[in-house]
Amino acid sequence: MYSLFTHSKKKDTGYLLVLVLVFASIFLFIVSSFVGYVVTQNQVINFRFEQQRATEIAEAGLNYYKWFLAHYPGDFTNGTGLPGPYVEVYKDPEGANIGEFSLEVASSTYCGSVASVDVTSTAFTYDDPSAVAVVSARYTRPTVAAYSFITNSGVWYGAGGSVFGPLHSNQGIRMDAAHNSIIGSGQADWVCDGSYGCNPNQTVDGVHTTSGNATPGLFQFPVSPIDFAGITLDLAEMKTRAQNNGGIYIPPTSQAGYRVIFNGDGTVDIRVVTGTRNYVSYDAIQGWHWGERNVITASSLIPGGNNIVIDPACPLLFIEDKVWLEGDIDMKVTVAAANLTSVNETNIVINDDIQYVPGTNAGLLAIAEDDVDINLVIPGEDLELQGIFIAQNGRYGRNAYSEVNLPNDLRPFAYLGDLNRLGTVVSFERAAVNWIGNSGFTGGSSSFDRNQVDDPPPLTPQTSDVYEFEDWRQEG
Repeated sequence: MYSLFTHSKKKDTGYLLVLVLVFASIFLFIVSSFVGYVVTQNQVINFRFEQQRATEIAEAGLNYYKWFLAHYPGDFTNGTGLPGPYVEVYKDPEGANIGEFSLEVASSTYCGSVASVDVTSTAFTYDDPSAVAVVSARYTRPTVAAYSFITNSGVWYGAGGSVFGPLHSNQGIRMDAAHNSIIGSGQADWVCDGSYGCNPNQTVDGVHTTSGNATPGLFQFPVSPIDFAGITLDLAEMKTRAQNNGGIYIPPTSQAGYRVIFNGDGTVDIRVVTGTRNYVSYDAIQGWHWGERNVITASSLIPGGNNIVIDPACPLLFIEDKVWLEGDIDMKVTVAAANLTSVNETNIVINDDIQYVPGTNAGLLAIAEDDVDINLVIPGEDLELQGIFIAQNGRYGRNAYSEVNLPNDLRPFAYLGDLNRLGTVVSFERAAVNWIGNSGFTGGSSSFDRNQVDDPPPLTPQTSDVYEFEDWRQEG
């Protein structure tokens, strides 16, 4: 007997079974997805955890090599004498081996002298060798480029200018200029006399000011003196490197010296100076005197002296005579003027603007055996200087000139406009570019060059033997 009711009940039961199966499938999919997500996240977390541990081991590798360089500064092979990588096992505080790091070490050199050391540390843990971390750093020794001025004698920064970057003097400082960094004197107090604008003489703090431009909160005194003997470059060694490592060596001349002109394209022109003018000038050592003879009247190219190519592997010019310097610079380069065959020490004369070509990684170190002079005659009223200038045994600055004592055609050059300087000055004796009532620059600014701090020119004097981290980075 056919029953309509029975047929309908069977159909409802079938629909219910289908719904149960559908919802069960959805539930199982959700649960399995959730479980899979949890498992995946757990794997990711574990991987990240092990990778973080690997990063810490890799950083330990960098710290290890910093320690190694402190004890063996000339060894870039981890004591093996062989090329890397150099693998070291890393232990936890309990002494268990938990991973290892591998070091790649490369040194950057100019003229055979190490400029920086690059270390890449690759590490992993034994719990998960796939969680690899790679960190690298550059080690350099700090140099004088970290300062705007370093002087061994007292110095007065006048109210007409501004100075940016750290300053240091082993003696007293009168700071009347605007500034933005630490001003450090090696003296607790000193006697400020008329040459520093004090009348009558008075005993003042290591760093003294009478100007609202200065910020006494940045004054520090006494601080540890900077050992000038420690930052003095071995000029004989520089000469040897220039002669034997691809640099440019120019021997002494029977004439007045050499004029060096950078062309801004990796080349330099070198001219022998055959004529100069005599006139009266003043400095703190000789007083008023004849014989400065910095103004050039005649010069001629030395043989092959036009567009001399500077080797980037050894961009060092050692000139064994007086040097007049000027031009545009597009590379890291060092110029040294020293006559090692004579008891008479040589000077560098800044003859015109010295500037870096925009967009280039340029840097200049100019070191004179005696003085770094700014010439009486410069083109234009203002002077732009970029570089690190070192007067190793003398002073950086410009002599004083009296218009009355100068020939008529030179009198307009006695007083100048602004001196704008980017870089570093290191002066053994007292530096001066402006003389009250007796000529000089009337304004301008001075600042250290951050680019040279991280990547200085070849053979820039170091202020410490300890390598420091610079340019730390993590890959991946």
